[in-house]
Amino acid sequence: MQDLMLSEVREKSSKTVQNTSREMSVIRTGKASPALLDSIRVECWGDTMPIKQVAGISAPEPRLIVVQPWDQSTAPAIAKAIEASDLGLRATIDGPVIRIPVPKLSEERRRDLIKLVKKLAEEGRTSLRNIRRDANDQLKKACKAGEITEDAEKKTQDLVQKAVDEAGLEIDKLLKAKEKEILEV
Repeated sequence: MQDLMLSEVREKSSKTVQNTSREMSVIRTGKASPALLDSIRVECWGDTMPIKQVAGISAPEPRLIVVQPWDQSTAPAIAKAIEASDLGLRATIDGPVIRIPVPKLSEERRRDLIKLVKKLAEEGRTSLRNIRRDANDQLKKACKAGEITEDAEKKTQDLVQKAVDEAGLEIDKLLKAKEKEILEV
């Protein structure tokens, strides 16, 4: 039972770290990155689709994102979706591609982004604490029911704590890297 619980805790912790990383990757840092457009959905062909499903996205220069629609008739809808997003980007249709210049960030905007990144990291840590609490509750119930011994409960709690701590360190690394990226001029 303890091994199953530990693998479940590790899996949930890993998913929490991946989710936090994904949420942080969408935050604009002043550098062009195809990941910036991941959250954008485009209305075309009578449906709303992720931008990745209707176009190829690349960042050939540090301050430019290029979107190449699979179907040229979707270019206006893609440009409209990019400009309607909360990213603050302007899209220009230039022949077969859409060019999106990525402006430099102001100092105030950098501070706001750092606050947002810290909030995302804290949400990840909160999720990890909930995972630990749920696992510890399960262990206490199993101990009371006589399914495991008190020693096994304590040992497994320590292992759960270690797994959660490791995931917390990963989130801290993500936070530091993203803060550094945002502060880079």
